[in-house]
Amino acid sequence: MKLFGYWRSSSSWRVRVGLALKGVDYEYIAVHLVEEGGRQHEEGFRKKNPLRQIPVLQWEEEGEVHRLSQSLAILEYLEERFSSPPLLPGSMEQRGRIRQLAEVVNSGIQPLQNLAVMQKLKAESDVDAREWSAYWIRRGLKAYAHMVKDERGDFSIGDDPTLADICLIPQLYNARRFDIDPGDFPRLLSIEEACFEREAFQVSHPDQQPDAVSVKR
Repeated sequence: MKLFGYWRSSSSWRVRVGLALKGVDYEYIAVHLVEEGGRQHEEGFRKKNPLRQIPVLQWEEEGEVHRLSQSLAILEYLEERFSSPPLLPGSMEQRGRIRQLAEVVNSGIQPLQNLAVMQKLKAESDVDAREWSAYWIRRGLKAYAHMVKDERGDFSIGDDPTLADICLIPQLYNARRFDIDPGDFPRLLSIEEACFEREAFQVSHPDQQPDAVSVKR
């Protein structure tokens, strides 16, 4: 398998965690989102994903190349192909709540802090793009924290990391990049601490990627 991603992309990080938790070997191929106007816009990558976004998971089966984009679609595919350990465990209701939490981040926060969205805001409005995005991050994390405040276990739901935690941890990393103090959400910090006790979250961290660079934010 090949994973096209970017070290600091939260969506790429989600897939890296999923692959690591499942114990799946893969080749990492960096796609720089800023260099030369963004390598994701180059023709070669556009053929892999016309939306010009990462991550993209690529694999070959029976001589045919297959690709998937969109992090949650990739993670659901990995869940079906590699069932252990489960990212969506428990009852139907529990799996629904896990997906709900994942979507709080995936749909309710991440698109509103996306690089392309911020670039568009800066180019076409007087809006402070960082503060605008920070508002939605705070709002989303507050909702997430409320949804898990009565949950038992070390993780968002239960005693092992799920799809929800895979989405939460990269978002907490991004919150700090936007000068948001996650200390306002002690339950989320507790979940984060539990996650980083697992090797999968450690090895998938942006700073551990081959394309990681030293930047201020």
